[in-house]
Amino acid sequence: MKEVYHQSLSQSSNRLGSVGTIWRYPVKSMMGEELDVSEATDGGILGDRAYALIESATGRIASAKHPHKWGRLLDFRSEMTEAPALDEPIPPVQITIPSGDTITSEEENVDTVLSHELSRSVSLTKMRPESVSVERLDPFDSTTIMDIGPFMMKGKFLDYAALHILTTATMDRLRELYQRGRFEVRRFRPNIVIESRAECPDFIENAWVGRTLAIGEEVRVQVTDPCPRCSIPTLAQGDLPEDPRILRTVAEHNQVSVPVFNGLNLPSVGVYASVIRGGTIRRGNTVHLEAKGEH
Repeated sequence: MKEVYHQSLSQSSNRLGSVGTIWRYPVKSMMGEELDVSEATDGGILGDRAYALIESATGRIASAKHPHKWGRLLDFRSEMTEAPALDEPIPPVQITIPSGDTITSEEENVDTVLSHELSRSVSLTKMRPESVSVERLDPFDSTTIMDIGPFMMKGKFLDYAALHILTTATMDRLRELYQRGRFEVRRFRPNIVIESRAECPDFIENAWVGRTLAIGEEVRVQVTDPCPRCSIPTLAQGDLPEDPRILRTVAEHNQVSVPVFNGLNLPSVGVYASVIRGGTIRRGNTVHLEAKGEH
């Protein structure tokens, strides 16, 4: 009984908040869908970035991180035709194109339609090539393009880690710093948004690197890196206007060391995490920071 009491006390003192929203982006770089519940696996939210577009001419994966070529992908919305299930094939995806019309991955003309909409020949796939190339434009130097393909998760269309986690505390702080900017979650494309406790400090996620988060009763995730930002948060998305000041605000107030980039200080919002114990995540699940050595 004493052990249970101490565990409860530890969880209470390290309580960060609760799961506010869960997001899945079935097609890489397209807008996604908000969920109430999802399975989390070692590949992240089940069905997240399950599909991607591959440019026929180059074999590269299309990514809005190179906005001059692929920024229009953010005008498309993707959603699963049914909820993915563990140990089952990924279901077809439905894509809403900018006109409002829809098409699914099962339709024979899907590549033709998407190629026409994007003015580039592309193919929709859920089969990731063994070797991949993804162009990322330096948001502060439009002449520098980096290939982030080597950083992608093996066998996945995820850029680096299984999960991207963000807190409402960080979003609120950014709104304070640049009050004319529209800092909304969809600009930053997280998988999990934590509704933070009121007393959480600025950019609290920075302190989680190397630590374990418990999400609900089942899921445990290891925070690996701050999430360095590309130009996507500055781009127009739906009714959100293009706004370069969004990223400049981040750069002015939260440049932190990112281990995966050899400790380079980069403008970051939220954190990346790997799933060390999978399970079901639900909206409202309590999130707490585990004590070191606790599992």
